[in-house]
Amino acid sequence: MFEELKALPADKILALMKAFREDPRDDKIDLGVGVYRNAEGVTPVMRAVKAAEKRIWEAQTTKAYTGLAGDPAFGDAMVDLVLGGAVPRERVAAVATPGGTGAVRQAFELTRMANPGLRVFVSDPTWPNHVSILKYLGIEMVPYRYFDAETGGVDFAGMLADIGAARPGDVVLLHGCCHNPTGANLNRPQWAEVIAALQATGATPMIDLAYQGFGDGLEADAAPTRQIVASMPETLVAASCSKNFGVYRERTGILMGTAADPGLLQDTMAYLNRQNFSFPPDHGARIVTEVLTDPELRADWEAELEEMRTGMLELREQLAGELRQRSGSDRFGFLAQHRGMFSRLGADPDKVETLRADHGIYMVGDSRMNIAGLNRESVPKLAEAIIAAGL
Repeated sequence: MFEELKALPADKILALMKAFREDPRDDKIDLGVGVYRNAEGVTPVMRAVKAAEKRIWEAQTTKAYTGLAGDPAFGDAMVDLVLGGAVPRERVAAVATPGGTGAVRQAFELTRMANPGLRVFVSDPTWPNHVSILKYLGIEMVPYRYFDAETGGVDFAGMLADIGAARPGDVVLLHGCCHNPTGANLNRPQWAEVIAALQATGATPMIDLAYQGFGDGLEADAAPTRQIVASMPETLVAASCSKNFGVYRERTGILMGTAADPGLLQDTMAYLNRQNFSFPPDHGARIVTEVLTDPELRADWEAELEEMRTGMLELREQLAGELRQRSGSDRFGFLAQHRGMFSRLGADPDKVETLRADHGIYMVGDSRMNIAGLNRESVPKLAEAIIAAGL
């Protein structure tokens, strides 16, 4: 029967990674991969994570299953980190998932169970896997305007107009901070207007929070999510620990939800875990719990995370400055205003190919680049290549 399978399109980022590996140029720059890297090009194990892992290794006496929702201590620690008391803990349902992607997938399955005619409003553009999962599940997508390629910012008027067409039973998918792939984000007054629009439509907000701590800091990055959860009768939040704890391969995520009947929501989320993978991974979740609940480890984790965040901001400012100097204009100033690992240059695919072919600069075809793929030495080369390519 397997001969009946249809060939699937290759993953563009994986294909880009392969092309980069095969490029013999010594000065090539990889801005396509979606992980944090330090100045040496390494995705490090964070100090607090390594210390927590050692403690767990020494103290753990069993590898038996946890519950369907994962270890309750992980749920409590993550609800506190993300929601920070925006609503009482008893109003929040939460289940551990295999990474943030697992949380997103479970959220889509959950909302389709609640409404078989579900429509999900997604930003244009959004993380490609949002689109891929929705297509696979056969859920209708409705794009809403988001990125303004002319300014490098948010088309806020277009966004408000488009999400205003949502209705009860629809989901509006929002990036909680550090928008992927554009890096362009809403400010606090704009978030308040989005909440008012959601309240007027009766739609359910779903927040994908993959980069808490990478934008303006742990508390500032969580503020919009907390504001939404406190203001809406029901919400879903898919959170990832891959980036801010650096535990990419441990697949550590969580799905949280608030509702009029959080008990029913909790039971349904646990049921979906059972159907899809039974018990969620525990090792990464246990590391995160150890870090968040031990004051010394937490302080060290927050300090290292802040170093990572400010390092990316410094690279942004350096790149914007190098481009200002070379172009004689401030048309790339938006790069310093963006937050998180990514920015979208607004270049067409031909220009992106020129950057790769002529200068060894690898980025995704839509011109999304990973700022964490840079260091102080490579920033001037990138700036020179951008100007030479005619951007």
